[in-house]
Amino acid sequence: MNADPANTRQATEEDYDQIHELLEAAFEQPDEATLVRQLREDGDMWLELVKDWDGRIAAYAALSRLHGPETWACLAPVAVWPAFQRGACAPEEDLRGHFSFGSRLVREIAVVADTDRKPVNFPDAIVVLGDPGFYGKAGFSLEQAQKLKTPYPVDHTLIVGVGTDTPDEELIYPPAFGAT
Repeated sequence: MNADPANTRQATEEDYDQIHELLEAAFEQPDEATLVRQLREDGDMWLELVKDWDGRIAAYAALSRLHGPETWACLAPVAVWPAFQRGACAPEEDLRGHFSFGSRLVREIAVVADTDRKPVNFPDAIVVLGDPGFYGKAGFSLEQAQKLKTPYPVDHTLIVGVGTDTPDEELIYPPAFGAT
């Protein structure tokens, strides 16, 4: 039972146990799964997206509400089931990119965030803390994030959804992140 790797859907409550299992497997420890559970409990989860493959959730991405700016979100965590990472489940070598679930999911989020026609209740902008090479290829900008005031390293903070602006804002993360 496979699914089209191009399909992305919103996670449902029925997916939560499988998401928890995926996060623990992908990160080899429970911290991200605990973070996601806490974001949900605190009402700070904006949107959860998944890609299904072979009867399980292959990839997961969470958009949590920033407390400042209030119409912005943070992309974290992003995870891919270990056996499916780097397009490993592609039926042929030349299809690996099509089966790179995490890259596709992040790129899809960036494309939606960067349009003037965002869906209703979609964040105005999305920030991510991570590898500039990976997130930059997906459409996130390191340069446009350089004026952000953040409790995390600005050299690994990227943004999408601000057009050509370089916003000068303070990022206030939900308490579950433990940022001060």
